[in-house]
Amino acid sequence: MAWIWAGFIFSVLLMLIIDLGFFHKHPKEVSVKDAIGWSLVWATLGLLFSIFVYFGYENKWMGLGESVDAVDGFVNGGWTATMKYLTGYVVEKSLSLDNIFVIAMIFGFFSVPKIYQHRVLFWGIIGALVLRGMMIVAGARLIAEFHWILYVFGAFLIVTGIKMLLLTSESDNPGNNILVRFVRRLVPVTERFHGEHFIVKAGSKQSAEADVPGGVALTDRVVENAKPGQLLLTPLALALIIVETTDLIFAVDSIPAIFAITADPFLIFTSNVFAILGLRSLYFALSGMMDKFRYLKVSLALVLMLVGVKMLSAEWLKHVLGQYFNVYLLVAILAILTIGIVASHWAGKGDHR
Repeated sequence: MAWIWAGFIFSVLLMLIIDLGFFHKHPKEVSVKDAIGWSLVWATLGLLFSIFVYFGYENKWMGLGESVDAVDGFVNGGWTATMKYLTGYVVEKSLSLDNIFVIAMIFGFFSVPKIYQHRVLFWGIIGALVLRGMMIVAGARLIAEFHWILYVFGAFLIVTGIKMLLLTSESDNPGNNILVRFVRRLVPVTERFHGEHFIVKAGSKQSAEADVPGGVALTDRVVENAKPGQLLLTPLALALIIVETTDLIFAVDSIPAIFAITADPFLIFTSNVFAILGLRSLYFALSGMMDKFRYLKVSLALVLMLVGVKMLSAEWLKHVLGQYFNVYLLVAILAILTIGIVASHWAGKGDHR
């Protein structure tokens, strides 16, 4: 089993190195066309991985599928593991859409130039993978020791979905983030961007000039007042900090959601990874169309509530629908998301009449 984990993590790191070191080596604005293309690439990789999941669990490669899944009490074969992986992937992918709205607000608040947004999201996703991996390990251990915590997760998801339905707008100001305020007090922060740098030294070539709209180089007042050689954070670093903390907050919702589907750490982690890897390109593809998906939040809230209900009634559903009841859950989730997207589209057409 350890070799399976090591091989998967190595493959993910290799893909990220190729992404940043080759395709996005130099800062540039990501076009919608490129973003859609990369979204399809990451989605294809995520779906193709389900083939590996099927054969791996069907043939018990290196220990895959040899233990009982604590969620439904079954040993995962190729078909059940694939359905759980795909359901988890769809759930995580759909819940990450709400994260895109918040990321757009963060970039707007800090006026992050579009050519540097990919760099922030790249390192933000690296941090998200590490944090989610830790949460998944902790969650799997809790469920193995205390099965009743599944019901706590289920109730939490239902309450979260109801709150999402009642919440009409995002009222949080990124500048009021408690971690950002702490960082500002601890480390000096420049007022302007310094290329793609998160950290600069006072008195260095990078800190002497700041990037501003129009390409004009201006001296940064905060750098002038800093001691020579002192480390300074840039607004790009603050944007990264908020993106990381925001993802941690969203993970509190999404991690319990996937534990409603399976308690197998490998299925949970891999579905999370492929859902998150496509988040960057999906952001650039959808960032200009946020206002057109007016019913997306409603759909996501219903998905959370559905998954919460499934978590609370798993034993009954297993008895009524049989071993493969996760297939019905996957179909229901896809139907809810499709209805939300179609309803948003028709509502948008009605506004232009």
